[in-house]
Amino acid sequence: MWGQDYFGDERVVDAHIKELRRKLGDDPARPSFIGTIRGVGYRFVDEPA
Repeated sequence: MWGQDYFGDERVVDAHIKELRRKLGDDPARPSFIGTIRGVGYRFVDEPA
């Protein structure tokens, strides 16, 4: 996604997701809004856990 010439933090998406979860009051252990798919990325949760 970033390309070989990318200069910056590769975890920038993770930092934004963390901030969104904090603002939404979402628990990363039991997400209600944003779920993590390991090795792939993130998705919106269809139904709260």
